Amino acid sequence: MPPKAAKSKEAVPERPILGRFSSHLKIGIVGLPNVGKSTLFNTLTKLSIPAENFPFCTIEPNEARVNIPDERFDWLCQLYKPKSEVFHLSGTRASRLSRRIPVTAYLEIHDIAGLVRGAHQGQGLGNNFLSHIRAVDGIFHVLRAFEDPEIIHVDDFVDPVRDLETISEELRLKDIEFLDRRLEDLEKSMKRSNDKQLKIEHVLCEKVKAWLKDGKDVHLGEWKAADVEILNTFQLLTAKPVVYLVNMNEKDYQRKKNKFLPKIHAWVQDHGGEPIIPFSCVLEKNLVDMPEDEAAKYFLRTFSATASEFLMFFSHAYTGIDTSEYPYNKVQIPNHFYALDHMKIKDS
Repeated sequence: MPPKAAKSKEAVPERPILGRFSSHLKIGIVGLPNVGKSTLFNTLTKLSIPAENFPFCTIEPNEARVNIPDERFDWLCQLYKPKSEVFHLSGTRASRLSRRIPVTAYLEIHDIAGLVRGAHQGQGLGNNFLSHIRAVDGIFHVLRAFEDPEIIHVDDFVDPVRDLETISEELRLKDIEFLDRRLEDLEKSMKRSNDKQLKIEHVLCEKVKAWLKDGKDVHLGEWKAADVEILNTFQLLTAKPVVYLVNMNEKDYQRKKNKFLPKIHAWVQDHGGEPIIPFSCVLEKNLVDMPEDEAAKYFLRTFSATASEFLMFFSHAYTGIDTSEYPYNKVQIPNHFYALDHMKIKDS
C-alpha cells in the first residue's frame, strides 16, 4: 500500500501591519535637541540647514525628497534607452541641478524639532512638534551616544536610555490624549445613533488606551485586520515603525565599541526589538563633504554605512524598492547595519 500523502500544512495567516505601503514615504527624524538630527538631515539630503549648538534650532520641520539608489533601474534604463524617462530633481536645490535622475523609490525626509519631557503638554513647543510627527509614515529616532562638553544636553548629561524613555513616553502620552478625545466624541455620537460601528470603534479605543497605559507602543500590538483599518485613520504616533539611529563619535564607530550601546540594545530588545543602526554623524558628514574618489577610499578603510545606505535600508525595510513588494517585517536586514553584528555589545 502506498504511503498516505502528508497533509499540507496550512499557511500561517500574516499579521496585519499598521501604516501604508508605498515607494514614496515620509520619514521623520525624531529625538531630543542636540543629538544630531539636523546634521543627519543635511547628510541624507546634501543640504545645509542650520545645525546649531542650542535647543530648538529647528522650529518648523525642514523637508527634502531623496531618491533611493537602485542599480537595477539604472541598468534597465541603460539597456533599453527608453524615449521617455520619468524623472525629477532631488532635494530643494533642484533648480541648480541639470542631471536627470530616474525615479525609483524615494523618501521624503522631515527634520523635526527636538522633543523634551512634557512635550505632550506643550513644553518646548511640544504640541507643534508632535503634530509634525503625526504627518509622517515612519520614524528615524536619533540617539546621542557620545560625550562632548562643547555640545550641551538638555538634561545636563548623556544617557541614551533615559532619552529613549523620555521620547517614548511623550509619544504614548500624546496618543492617550488623542484617544481620550476620540472616546469622548464617540460617546456623544453613540447617544444620538445606534450605529454598531461606533460601538466597535469605542471598544477598540478603550483596548488601545489600556495597551498604551501599560507602556507599550501601538505598533507592537497583535491587532486584527478590522482593527488596523480603524487605527490607520487615527495616525497614532506609536503606531509608526521606528529605526533607532545611535549617533556616536568617530573613534567609537571605527573601533566598533561604545559604552552606551549595550544598554540601548537591551532597552530596545525589551521594547519590541526594532532595528538599531549605529553610525557617526561627524563621519557621515565628512564623507559627504569629501570628493567622491577620496570618500570611496576612506569608506573602504572604515566600512562606514553611508547616507545612501541608510536610505536603501529604510526603503527596503518600509517600502520595498520595487513599489513596496516587501513588508518591513519580512526584510533581511543587512548584517553591517544591525547593532548585534556591526558593533561589539560589550562595554568598552
